[in-house]
Amino acid sequence: MMNVKMVCFDMDGTIADLYGVKDWLNDLRAENPRPYIEAKPMWDMKALADALIALKVEVRIITWLSKDSSEAYKDEVRKAKLEWLKAQGFPFDKFHGVRYGATKADSVRKYLAEGETAILFDDNAKVRSGWTLGEAVDPTKVDIVKYLREMVR
Repeated sequence: MMNVKMVCFDMDGTIADLYGVKDWLNDLRAENPRPYIEAKPMWDMKALADALIALKVEVRIITWLSKDSSEAYKDEVRKAKLEWLKAQGFPFDKFHGVRYGATKADSVRKYLAEGETAILFDDNAKVRSGWTLGEAVDPTKVDIVKYLREMVR
């Protein structure tokens, strides 16, 4: 296994089914955090947590905030996403709620020493193509739990 220091997760469309929430886009445009609260998990969260704990690496969330929103709404979104993670029992070491469109690698680059890498799970192809810190995995094509369990072996 390469020298993986951390595993990073996007939330919306990767572990939280934001896009499956009825009227999600209208709510976001109206600065209503409801979709972030009501999104269903996309994985067996207990199995995912167990796999992450067994892996013994740092776990970070790097998630975009809502596009074109007020600072107050960005704060509401951060709070809603953190509450969702807690409600799901998702084990993470650090949460990065970053502006929409931000380069996600910039959130964690400084935490990696020479030779250390990070794996990113993100459903956005453009984000994955900009990830230069290690492997970027498409969670719509890979079983995340199985992938992590295989890393432990």
